[in-house]
This record gives sequence, structure tokens and C-alpha cells, in this order.
Amino acid sequence: MRDVVLLGSTGSIGTQALEVIAAHSAQYRVMGLGAGGGNIELLATQARDFAVPRVAIAADRADEFVAAWEQIAPGQPAPQVDTGAVAMVELAGSLSGTAEESGVVLNGITGAIGLEPTLAALRSGATLALANKESLVVGGGLIAAAMAWPGQIVPVDSEHSALAQALTSGRHAKGLTSRVVTGESEVRRLILTASGGPFRGWSRAELAKVTPEQALNHPTWDMGPVVTINSSTLMNKGLELIEAALLFDVAPADITVVIHPQSVIHSMVEFIDGSTISQASPPDMRLPIALGLSWPRRLDGVARPCSWDEPAAWTFEPYDASVFPAIDLARQAVAASALHPAVLNAANEEGVAAFRAGTIGYLDIVDTVARVLDAFDAPGQVDLAAVHGADEWARRTARTAFGA
Repeated sequence: MRDVVLLGSTGSIGTQALEVIAAHSAQYRVMGLGAGGGNIELLATQARDFAVPRVAIAADRADEFVAAWEQIAPGQPAPQVDTGAVAMVELAGSLSGTAEESGVVLNGITGAIGLEPTLAALRSGATLALANKESLVVGGGLIAAAMAWPGQIVPVDSEHSALAQALTSGRHAKGLTSRVVTGESEVRRLILTASGGPFRGWSRAELAKVTPEQALNHPTWDMGPVVTINSSTLMNKGLELIEAALLFDVAPADITVVIHPQSVIHSMVEFIDGSTISQASPPDMRLPIALGLSWPRRLDGVARPCSWDEPAAWTFEPYDASVFPAIDLARQAVAASALHPAVLNAANEEGVAAFRAGTIGYLDIVDTVARVLDAFDAPGQVDLAAVHGADEWARRTARTAFGA
């Protein structure tokens, strides 16, 4: 039985992860749940249903959790409840292990606040099932230094899970996901697929009138609000490009983004002989989540497969960089310095929050990110303090640009 700590348990990734665990309960034991505190009743229900001994809440919400527990589990001993950002980091580092046998920490937190829990999980020796792409974007070098053993990170984003699966078809043992060095790489390039979001084919003039409600209406995936809006601007794909470059040690110039509206091919690897290997499945995040929990094994019956008995068409098209410049901004950030991706991410998070609040327009999100990136002068040293400094500077600068 494998021990699991789940961070972001009440969010989209967390709730689906618990569905996977419930369906394979003989193989997993949930040792801790972490959540931001936005849905205390759900967190208490999860803790009861999975007999979880420890809970971490980002805000000071212990009394509220205890009250919710008494309502849904009267007479049952309550789990240990820790509060504050430090509690989430401590929970992330509470498991241990080796490459051969370890617990797994699934980091499903959204945003740059997931970096320190990611570092804590890696230092503990646990396997890290990583859905918090912002960790890698803002602190890739720190993450590489914190790893306890090769291949400790298993990507949970559907695109990066697909790449990890496809890469097993050839020699490529570079990057943070690698367990064993197997020789010179046979990979020519990685192809990241994108649904195109709800505004595929729109002009900038049309995008200027987009409302938060429209941006939150994704045609394919059921995700949290930040990731959903990032998907609509294609900033999510920009962050994923940075993540892929770090995870698999592939130059950003050798990573191609292509629009695939059906979201069945989750990404592809092109090899030097001209072969392209893809991973296909109907859009269902439970599949990459399950692989994150069980890698390199597969669990039975996680998601329905593609149907080959009915006609189907899969289409691919380039994205329009003049309308959706976020991907090119991500490439520029990687090329500029190790800290520019942290600035990109922080300015974007502030932009998404301001857009949702009605403070700025839709196009202002990415346009402001571009201005903040241009204004950033990176210091020479890159450590956790420098990452936090770049993050804070970018947020202040973005808020000033918004007039906040």
C-alpha cells in the first residue's frame, strides 16, 4: 500500500485524484490533505471518507474545520489540523522514501505558492506527482537541486504525462523525469497540443470584448478558474512549454505548439528517424493523475479509451501568434534569464485576478505581462530569495500598471 499526501484536495485535480484513489483503495492510503480553505465542508468530508490523520489549511481556519467536522462526523476523532503556509510545506515534506519505494505527494495547488511545498516534497525523498506547473516555471533550477533521486518527478499535466509516455518509445533520459541515463537522445522535438480554448479563430478586436464569464467557459476541460482563463489566452500553453523544457531537457526552440480542438491527442514526440509517437485518450484528467500516483505502472479501468467503432476526425492547426502572443512571451522569458519565467507567471496571475474582478479588460492580461517582462532587470544570483523577490516585484509592477 502506497502512502499519499494530496495538496489542493478540494480543487479540480484533488477531487479527481480522490476518485482514482477510492476506486483503487486497496493500493493507496491518504495520509494528509492540504487545501486553501475555500471549501472547508468538502475538506472535512474528504478527511472523514478517507480516514485522513492530518489536514493542512492555508489560512487560519482550524475552528471552522472543527465545526464542520462535528457536523459531518459527530463522535469521530478529528484529524490533526495545522494552519498557515508553513503547515502546507510541512505536510508536503511529511513522507519519505527512495526511488525503489516511496510515498507520493500530489501537488495540485494552483499558482506560484506551490513552489515551497514542491521543494519540501522532493527533499523528503517522496515521489512528486506534479500538477503545479508554476513550481517549475518560477523555480526550475531550485527544483533540480532539491531532487533526492533521478526521476523523482512524475508530471500530471495531461500534456507532460503524454510526453513522458511517448518518450519511453526511444532513447531520451535527460531532464528531471529521468531515472536512468540510456545514451544519446533520439528526440528531434516535442509537440504540445492545445485545444485553442473558447476563442479559437477570434480576432483581437473580438477578444477586446470578452467577459470573465466567457473566458471561464472552456469547451473541453473542467478546470479551476485560473487555469481555465490561462487556457483561453494560451498562457497556459506558454507555461507548459517552459515546464516541458525543464522536465525533459529540451530546448524551447525544439518544442512546437499546435492547436488540436478535439483534445484527444495530448502531446507528441517526434524522433530523428521521422517517427512521431502520440498518446491518445478522451479528455479525462483522471488518467494522468492515476499515472502520477502509480508510475511507471498503470491502474486498471481509470478512464474510458477511445472508441474505434465510430467515425472520428482529429484536426491540427497552427496558433495565431499575433492574436495570442503568450506562447512567444514564454519563449522570450526562458531566453532572458532564470528569473524571467517567475516574472511572467506572477504578472499573469495578477492580470487574471484583475480581469476576474472587472478591473482590466481581457487583452490587458497578456499585454501587461509583456510590459512587466520588458521592465525586469534580473539579478545575477538565483536562489529562493531571488525567486520570491522577482515574484513580488512583478506583482507590484503589474498592479501599478492596472492602476491598483
